[in-house]
Amino acid sequence: MNAVTESHVPGVERAFPIGGPILQLDAISLRFGGVHALTNISFDIREHEVRAIIGPNGAGKSSMLNVIGGLYTPQEGTIRFRGETLSNMTPGKAARMGIARTFQNIALFKRMTVLENIMAGRRLFTHASFLEVALQLPRARREELESREKAEEIIEFLEIQQIRKTQVSRLPYGLQKRVELGRALAAEPQILLLDEPMAGMNVEEKQDMCRFILDVNDHYGTTMVLIEHDMGVVMDISDRVVVLDYGKKIGDGPPDEVRNNKDVIDAYLGVAH
Repeated sequence: MNAVTESHVPGVERAFPIGGPILQLDAISLRFGGVHALTNISFDIREHEVRAIIGPNGAGKSSMLNVIGGLYTPQEGTIRFRGETLSNMTPGKAARMGIARTFQNIALFKRMTVLENIMAGRRLFTHASFLEVALQLPRARREELESREKAEEIIEFLEIQQIRKTQVSRLPYGLQKRVELGRALAAEPQILLLDEPMAGMNVEEKQDMCRFILDVNDHYGTTMVLIEHDMGVVMDISDRVVVLDYGKKIGDGPPDEVRNNKDVIDAYLGVAH
């Protein structure tokens, strides 16, 4: 699979050049009872890059994504966002900071249309009270109009205009994944966390999703952090890759460097620890 767009070819100038670290994780350790999910893990995420987190099953990838997204609070270590140390992270706090995510298991409102689902991603930008909405007062009307305009822009960007009024439950799996990406984009995130965005897709659907991930990065400058099991996808679209195994970091760097890392090769081949 080759989903690399022109702006991701080495030597070709990108619309949003990779900048300095936007998120830094230092010595992160996470335990559940006696189980060590993450042990002393440090890495950074640079602004505008596509950053992958990979590893065999049980490596701690989802736990790390949940730490970044505020679902889990590590017992040790620090997280810094744009140089500011964060404490007591929650999903709500992460969202307000500009961190959005998609999930491995699709979490859409199945009885709502595509347009309605994407508009639901605008909740951070709506402040009208229930009464204002019920009476259609000016602020409520203005916010609804702004949310609809943004949702329509995203629908066009993701090339799903023809299904905008279709109930999500009637869509095939690959399109539902695209709608979920659209809802996350509606929050206008600075960092977008993608939890196995290609899981369960056929080859054509994977190619489409790869293209849209790169297009989002190019068009909006969104920093992307993804977990993905398909190594071809990861090596094709990522700027840098961090590799976990049994909750520890065993590799970190550009795809070619990681691909040739002996510890990474051993982990994927199942060499005994």
